Amino acid sequence: MATAAPSAASRIAVVTGASSGIGAATARQLAEAGYRVVLTARRKDRIEALAEELTKAGHSALAYQLDVTDRAAVDEFAGAFKTIGVLVNNAGGALGADPVATGDPADWRTMYETNVIGTLNLTQALLPKLIESGDGVVVVVSSTAGHGTYEGGGGYVAAKHGSHVLAETLRLEIVGKPVRVVEIAPGMVKTEEFALTRFGGDTQKAEKVYQGVAEPLTADDVAETITWAVTRPSHVNVDLLVLRPRAQASNTKVHRES
Repeated sequence: MATAAPSAASRIAVVTGASSGIGAATARQLAEAGYRVVLTARRKDRIEALAEELTKAGHSALAYQLDVTDRAAVDEFAGAFKTIGVLVNNAGGALGADPVATGDPADWRTMYETNVIGTLNLTQALLPKLIESGDGVVVVVSSTAGHGTYEGGGGYVAAKHGSHVLAETLRLEIVGKPVRVVEIAPGMVKTEEFALTRFGGDTQKAEKVYQGVAEPLTADDVAETITWAVTRPSHVNVDLLVLRPRAQASNTKVHRES
């Protein structure tokens, strides 16, 4: 069944972490779906290039440099809009894979600040605008890490569990308001930067994550899922959608070909 075009009041979609990976792919697909996309990230050159790409393709796109952990900057950003239809909280990431006994507290803090506090900042600042639209959607891009732990993942698991609980609690607290709260929890996604960032630029460690996995998820797979959830009819809320490649049965059970 074809999806209805977003209403005029709800057609602006903010995507955080839009400079690469899932965020950039989501911005492209929401633009294709008829949304005016606002691209936010710390890397200004990347989001400006994406905004130019989308504009040349006939879409409406705006780049706005933003650090989601900077509350003053987030509040200033929110002040530029009367209404927002969609907020995709995608900014986040993982750092390190050390056990709890030796993990770097600074990495844990950074992951919590970005994945949880960053999501909280944008959600709090834009929630009145989402309500004002009359048909708002908050998307939290969490992870299967937020639903099941694994060795070496304690800091990231803790952060993504926090983002999962944020979405779950918000849904309870604003029931009756014209805003849906959607959580998309991807499993193994191969993007150009996620594993590389996690392992401090070590390409060998990054490649080992996906070694032998014929078809991990792509950024486009996740973006298509996000766009599908956002474009359901207003009365349909996709509370939680867990997305994994066929080769991954759980966070610790992955089929790898020799």
